[in-house]
Amino acid sequence: MNRNKPFQPGRILPISQVSARLLCPLLLWTCLGGGFTSNLRAGEAPPLQLLAAAPVNGDGFFLPQLFSSTQPLPVIRLGDAPAFGKNLMLTRAQIGGLLAANAPGVGTNFSGPDAIKIFRRARTLGESDILGLLTATLQHDYIKDKGQLELRLAQPWTPLVLPDEPLTLDITDLPTAGVMPGFIVRFTLRTGQETLGNWSANLKASVWREVWVASTQLKRGDLVAPGLFTRERRDLLSLHEPLADLAAGEDALEISEAVATGQPLLARMVKARTVVHRGQRADALVQDGALSIRTQVEILEDGAPGQTIRALNSLTHRSLMGTVLNNKTILISL
Repeated sequence: MNRNKPFQPGRILPISQVSARLLCPLLLWTCLGGGFTSNLRAGEAPPLQLLAAAPVNGDGFFLPQLFSSTQPLPVIRLGDAPAFGKNLMLTRAQIGGLLAANAPGVGTNFSGPDAIKIFRRARTLGESDILGLLTATLQHDYIKDKGQLELRLAQPWTPLVLPDEPLTLDITDLPTAGVMPGFIVRFTLRTGQETLGNWSANLKASVWREVWVASTQLKRGDLVAPGLFTRERRDLLSLHEPLADLAAGEDALEISEAVATGQPLLARMVKARTVVHRGQRADALVQDGALSIRTQVEILEDGAPGQTIRALNSLTHRSLMGTVLNNKTILISL
């Protein structure tokens, strides 16, 4: 075959005779998305379809909320959201003006209905929801680390229709005594942008915590030892009194009154362990500046370390006041 024969119009050439200078750019253009089904050209705005309705939150309304598109749309704020419970109707002309002012690169050529309805998303705030908000707020602001707060409604809760957005609850009125077994609380609900209103709730409360409970019958004067108590979960609000602190250890405390089996250990039920007793002989350390003298005294009343008690000087028979140091010595300061 003569390879130099000129091309004749209307003649179909074999693929082997198509010039490489023509074939290579054609293949490259096809691989990159060319042809009759190609994507949008560079710089061309994607086709937009206006929606009939757009649920939004209080932050405003944005481009992807108003249009559907074959391509992802940039998150561009176009305007303020309507007040909760209100609808905002915008015509195609108004939407076009917002696009021109806030998203000029998107273009104003779009299809769809003649207007769009913009409204706030809503949800129902039921009993479990309001109890969750109240519990979290009262625990953080009032109960803190005293125990685990548990709330129940004393009266039925009427569900509220509120914005479907994160809510903040602020306590506006609480009894002077704070959280009690039964009380009424008043509060305000807010979103990030607005105050929704004021409400009240009639509540029943418990504050649960593990406490020391007597595992056997205890009598006055018994030493406080770990084997005499167990830890149980009890409602602090039902106790009405401060609990005993056993952090001092078993050698430092004793029972001050009878304690029944199963009774939580209250602060008034324990006292510092008595180490000196009435009628006992003990050393009295008399200090006056650098001067230090020891003498014998008779203890006139029971006492625990750190307590001030009366004693009688065995030589002069004078009454003295001293601080108990241990089971053999009291300190007398002049």
